[in-house]
Amino acid sequence: MNITCAIVDDEPLAISLLENFVRRTPFLELKASYNDSVQAITELKAHPVNLLFLDIQMPDLDGMELSRMVPSETRIIFTTAFKEYAFDSYEVNALDFLLKPIRYNKFLASVEKAKNWFEMLSSQKQDLRESFYLRVDGELKRVDIANIIYVCGMKDYVMFYLKNEKRPLVTHLTMKAVEEMLPSNDFMRVHRSYIISLNKIRSVDRNNCIYIGDEVIHVTDAYKELFDQYLKKNLPNS
Repeated sequence: MNITCAIVDDEPLAISLLENFVRRTPFLELKASYNDSVQAITELKAHPVNLLFLDIQMPDLDGMELSRMVPSETRIIFTTAFKEYAFDSYEVNALDFLLKPIRYNKFLASVEKAKNWFEMLSSQKQDLRESFYLRVDGELKRVDIANIIYVCGMKDYVMFYLKNEKRPLVTHLTMKAVEEMLPSNDFMRVHRSYIISLNKIRSVDRNNCIYIGDEVIHVTDAYKELFDQYLKKNLPNS
């Protein structure tokens, strides 16, 4: 599939580099480049793209602010020289985060994640959320959502643990992307690195440890309130 994209960065050299990377990537189609963030948001609202390469530190309107204004269908890959922004980038519509100076191998891994996300979105719409496809070892593999036990994030990869499968399916995606793809009524993020299937929980102990599949997953403070609400609503005797 082809992915339309745009670039927003106030540095001409950074734009030139990304434009070169896009030209080298067959499934990307560059629609526009902007060095003015205010002009960019006006035009991106009128002419949305699938994917936006977005610098964070810019005058007038910074990347974080702009990311909250783009159309909801536009996904974002942040580009910045400051790694301290990495955590904040996942709190908005970010599929990934690229640290400058950007090398093509890192760029390619990032846009492969985006490609996988859009393929998952497409298959999700076609299959009415019953299944989707993951790119695993260069092949597309169908995954039935009902068979997912939990998902574990590990750097640039995520691992899908499935019923009756000894080994997880490993693919290039972010946890944020997976979280958005799975139905929120059935799945919950309980840790920065874990998303679980709620109906496959065997037990929860007094230390907020979830026993699921062959794993014991601790609910961290950032997700504890939401998980406690789920327990109170669905497991009144817990």
